[in-house]
Amino acid sequence: MKIQLQPKETKSLFATDIVFQTFFWSQVKSRLGWRPSAFNFSCPGLSGDLLLLTRTLGREVSVAYVPQGPEFGPAPEHYGRFLESLSDRLTDQMGSPPAFIRYDLPWKSQYMEDGNEGEKRRWPGRPEARLQEVRMNFGTNAWKLRKAVTDLTVADAVHLDLDGGEDEILSRMKPKTRYNIRLAAKKGVSVFFASIELLPIFYELYCQTAERNGFPVCGYEHFSALFPVPASDSDSPERHFLLATHGDRFLAGAIITISRRTATYLFGASSTENRNLMGSYAIQWAAIRLARAKGCLVYDMGAVAPAPDPDHPFYGMYRFKTGFGGSIIHRTGSWDYPLDEEKYEIFRNQEIIGRMQLNG
Repeated sequence: MKIQLQPKETKSLFATDIVFQTFFWSQVKSRLGWRPSAFNFSCPGLSGDLLLLTRTLGREVSVAYVPQGPEFGPAPEHYGRFLESLSDRLTDQMGSPPAFIRYDLPWKSQYMEDGNEGEKRRWPGRPEARLQEVRMNFGTNAWKLRKAVTDLTVADAVHLDLDGGEDEILSRMKPKTRYNIRLAAKKGVSVFFASIELLPIFYELYCQTAERNGFPVCGYEHFSALFPVPASDSDSPERHFLLATHGDRFLAGAIITISRRTATYLFGASSTENRNLMGSYAIQWAAIRLARAKGCLVYDMGAVAPAPDPDHPFYGMYRFKTGFGGSIIHRTGSWDYPLDEEKYEIFRNQEIIGRMQLNG
């Protein structure tokens, strides 16, 4: 598959519903030590652009990362050939090639069964990584694509349809979710737009959430990096910081982005105490109303377990988020294209050890 690649300024990235493929996101990540660059690409029947991030990590291992991109890809049977050719072209553009390129692919999973539009489709699940790699590499020249140890952003997410009025959206929720939204209002929980001065409070709630659910904790800088970034133009994504309170108690918080017609639940947090006040439900209802007021068609609520599996680490998020209605989107997830096999294996082994310690 022959792909043409042309570098360009990151500020020239196309407007998109995927916030992670915007100039705004390149500014956020540059504050965290990543070097952003952008490219236009084209091949027969397909064209688009992508944001590429590079940095050097431990042991002088340089990595390249395409966050939830490219937005547009080929038919599922051509995923591997496309990524191989794209990786080769990107390598030609990089003066010092990284150990590997990681793609966090937003494309429909190859294992999603086809069906009529509007029809609920059965999710058969993904096979083990080795079998996924066989399918992804079929038709490639070098058979180099590897399934990443961890999906960096979201392989499975709840998308909430914002079509219709508020009553209609509420009617699509599960009864318990509707009840908890109304209970929060009845108990006097309020949600307001917070300023950056209150970000430390959000971070404290976030740390409580991570400890409660066994998630790794991101550093405070990952949140503060979002706020100094100004809007570059009218098409630039918006960032909204919400906090839920009851009296002088902070119950929950969320950071929401809006890019074109999609709102994305970027970060969330809730207090371990006073959970009976349903602050998290109040936050999500406020985010839904905000997204509708901004003209969004979809609210991406982020990661969930792909199916109702109590043993999955995201099962709690599955139960909470699916209560708001919507459907689960199954994406292709994170894939690696090694360029330096020795350094890549060192990095991959470190990821495997880290994951084992987290699940241990």
